[in-house]
Amino acid sequence: RGRGRSALCGARGPHTMTKGTSSFGKRHYHTHTACRRCGKISFHKQKGICASCGYPGKKMRSFQWSAKALRRRTMGTGRMRYIKSMPRRFKNGFREGTQAKKQTATSA
Repeated sequence: RGRGRSALCGARGPHTMTKGTSSFGKRHYHTHTACRRCGKISFHKQKGICASCGYPGKKMRSFQWSAKALRRRTMGTGRMRYIKSMPRRFKNGFREGTQAKKQTATSA
Protein backbone atom coordinates (compact mmCIF):
# COMPACT_ATOMS: atom_id res chain seq x y z
CA ARG A 1 0.00 0.00 0.00
CA GLY A 2 2.13 2.93 1.11
CA ARG A 3 5.52 1.37 0.42
CA GLY A 4 6.77 4.02 -2.07
CA ARG A 5 8.12 3.23 -5.53
CA SER A 6 8.28 -0.28 -6.89
CA ALA A 7 11.61 -1.97 -7.58
CA LEU A 8 11.18 -1.69 -11.37
CA CYS A 9 10.88 2.09 -11.59
CA GLY A 10 12.85 3.05 -8.50
CA ALA A 11 15.68 5.53 -8.34
CA ARG A 12 18.31 2.81 -8.86
CA GLY A 13 16.28 0.42 -10.99
CA PRO A 14 16.93 -0.45 -14.65
CA HIS A 15 14.05 1.71 -15.93
CA THR A 16 15.04 5.08 -14.58
CA MET A 17 13.67 7.95 -16.61
CA THR A 18 16.12 10.66 -15.75
CA LYS A 19 17.46 13.50 -17.88
CA GLY A 20 20.44 14.25 -15.69
CA THR A 21 23.69 12.64 -14.66
CA SER A 22 23.01 9.10 -15.79
CA SER A 23 22.09 10.30 -19.29
CA PHE A 24 25.30 12.24 -19.79
CA GLY A 25 27.42 9.10 -19.63
CA LYS A 26 25.65 7.71 -22.69
CA ARG A 27 26.61 10.64 -24.92
CA HIS A 28 29.49 9.46 -27.12
CA TYR A 29 28.57 10.62 -30.62
CA HIS A 30 30.25 13.62 -32.19
CA THR A 31 27.79 15.72 -34.17
CA HIS A 32 30.31 18.51 -34.85
CA THR A 33 33.90 18.36 -36.07
CA ALA A 34 36.58 20.93 -36.95
CA CYS A 35 35.68 23.40 -39.71
CA ARG A 36 38.11 23.92 -42.61
CA ARG A 37 37.54 27.67 -42.77
CA CYS A 38 37.23 28.90 -39.18
CA GLY A 39 38.90 26.01 -37.35
CA LYS A 40 36.22 25.76 -34.68
CA ILE A 41 34.53 22.48 -33.72
CA SER A 42 31.32 23.75 -35.30
CA PHE A 43 31.04 21.85 -38.57
CA HIS A 44 27.93 19.66 -38.38
CA LYS A 45 28.88 16.34 -39.96
CA GLN A 46 25.36 15.27 -40.93
CA LYS A 47 24.16 18.65 -42.21
CA GLY A 48 27.54 19.45 -43.76
CA ILE A 49 27.49 23.09 -42.67
CA CYS A 50 29.43 25.05 -40.08
CA ALA A 51 27.37 26.54 -37.26
CA SER A 52 29.93 29.29 -36.72
CA CYS A 53 31.04 30.57 -40.13
CA GLY A 54 28.49 28.99 -42.50
CA TYR A 55 31.03 26.99 -44.54
CA PRO A 56 30.65 25.78 -47.35
CA GLY A 57 28.63 28.92 -48.07
CA LYS A 58 30.57 31.62 -49.90
CA LYS A 59 29.71 34.38 -47.44
CA MET A 60 30.89 34.32 -43.84
CA ARG A 61 28.04 33.82 -41.38
CA SER A 62 27.61 37.01 -39.33
CA PHE A 63 24.72 38.76 -37.64
CA GLN A 64 24.40 42.20 -36.14
CA TRP A 65 22.71 40.81 -33.03
CA SER A 66 25.98 39.09 -32.12
CA ALA A 67 28.45 41.94 -31.76
CA LYS A 68 30.89 39.85 -29.74
CA ALA A 69 31.12 37.16 -32.43
CA LEU A 70 31.84 39.84 -35.05
CA ARG A 71 34.54 41.31 -32.82
CA ARG A 72 36.25 37.94 -32.42
CA ARG A 73 36.85 37.44 -36.12
CA THR A 74 37.00 40.94 -37.56
CA MET A 75 39.99 42.52 -39.30
CA GLY A 76 42.94 42.85 -36.97
CA THR A 77 42.45 39.59 -35.09
CA GLY A 78 44.70 37.49 -37.33
CA ARG A 79 48.14 37.90 -38.89
CA MET A 80 47.08 40.65 -41.33
CA ARG A 81 49.80 39.56 -43.79
CA TYR A 82 48.76 42.17 -46.39
CA ILE A 83 47.15 44.92 -44.34
CA LYS A 84 49.84 45.36 -41.68
CA SER A 85 52.17 47.02 -44.21
CA MET A 86 49.46 49.34 -45.58
CA PRO A 87 50.00 52.46 -43.39
CA ARG A 88 53.73 52.53 -44.20
CA ARG A 89 53.18 52.02 -47.93
CA PHE A 90 50.40 54.63 -47.98
CA LYS A 91 52.67 57.16 -46.28
CA ASN A 92 55.26 56.67 -49.05
CA GLY A 93 52.72 56.89 -51.87
CA PHE A 94 52.84 53.15 -52.69
CA ARG A 95 56.22 53.54 -54.40
CA GLU A 96 57.99 50.33 -55.41
CA GLY A 97 61.34 49.42 -56.90
CA THR A 98 63.16 52.61 -55.81
CA GLN A 99 66.22 53.11 -53.66
CA ALA A 100 66.18 55.51 -50.73
CA LYS A 101 68.39 58.59 -51.08
CA LYS A 102 71.50 58.72 -48.91
CA GLN A 103 71.10 61.09 -46.03
CA THR A 104 74.02 63.46 -45.53
CA ALA A 105 74.94 64.71 -42.08
CA THR A 106 74.15 68.43 -41.91
CA SER A 107 75.84 70.53 -39.22
CA ALA A 108 73.83 73.34 -37.64
